[in-house]
Amino acid sequence: MKQTLFLILLFMINMQDGQARHSGLNRADFQTTVDGKQTDLYYLGNKNGVEIAVTNFGARVVEIWAPDKNGEFTDIVLGHDNVDAYIHFKGERFLGATIGRYGNRIAEGKFTMDGKQYQLPINDTPNSLHGGTMGFDMVVWDTKQVDGQTLIFTYLSKDGEEGYPGNLTVKMTYQLTDKNEFIISHEATTDKKTIINLTHHSFFNLHGAGNGTINDHELMLCADKFTPVDKVLIPTGELASVDNTPMDFRKATPIGKRVNDDYQQLAYGHGYDHNWVLNRKTANELELAATVYEPASGRYMEVWTTEPGIQFYGGNFFDGSMVGKQGQHYNHRASLALETQHFPDSPNQPSFPSTVLMPGEQYKHICVYKFDVK
Repeated sequence: MKQTLFLILLFMINMQDGQARHSGLNRADFQTTVDGKQTDLYYLGNKNGVEIAVTNFGARVVEIWAPDKNGEFTDIVLGHDNVDAYIHFKGERFLGATIGRYGNRIAEGKFTMDGKQYQLPINDTPNSLHGGTMGFDMVVWDTKQVDGQTLIFTYLSKDGEEGYPGNLTVKMTYQLTDKNEFIISHEATTDKKTIINLTHHSFFNLHGAGNGTINDHELMLCADKFTPVDKVLIPTGELASVDNTPMDFRKATPIGKRVNDDYQQLAYGHGYDHNWVLNRKTANELELAATVYEPASGRYMEVWTTEPGIQFYGGNFFDGSMVGKQGQHYNHRASLALETQHFPDSPNQPSFPSTVLMPGEQYKHICVYKFDVK
């Protein structure tokens, strides 16, 4: 008993000092200068051995080490083992990143507010995606490590950055609790009327990053409806029922069971790449949005949020050409993202929940990924 307590105490001290228990990453490989600001690597750890590695370039998660049903730890998120691979990305840009100012797509990169039209960069032809060409994933965040389980990131997005109005002051807190909850708290204020839709973009594989398909993962989404899209993945404005469609995940279902069905929406997204309308009972309290279970390892993940929607993306555009940590190739449908959010293209969809932020108001969005075994 004394030895166990000693090991736990030693682990917590090591995490306070920024040391890793599971990670094989080299901190020096994440230290460089981008636009005059220093990048670095940080660790969060809890008493259960769960460990998260984060870089302040894009406030992005690089690793999450979680146990299986036998207590064996594996890194369950896609990523790179050096910061240069994120800065000069080839293929998928958003691995583990914070997304802003606006997560998801805005049609033709245009929106109108108070009679003025704003033009955003077109980086997903013909649309603007995830904040533009230099979104929040491509900047260096100011970082404070509060303790071994808490990081605080701050960033000032200046008026006109990527075409968005207003000086937007953003604060994000990453916390890893002893209940194996990874809590992401987004806060923001503006000095001018603007739009905002922040989200987190880790790509998960509960087998372990790079270890096979996610089509055997059993997904549950707390959603009776989803937002259908057109051929360029812009919502039509309809809130459609999931009844009798491959979009129905109200009961836990293997992701691959219906992904190849002859269903027009799946053709548009080359598989699952859609926003689901969550069955919310409250306006802005934390509620369960999704669960994911991987039967072989027993790993189980819950997603909780204060947001009205969740984007489920099934890794359709990976083709094996991207090489990540430990030389792993990231293959087609070998990862999934669950991004809690407001709906895509909301600034151009009056019937969707508003993404407008006014001076004097505070934007707040909490997302929780909770890790367990079954």
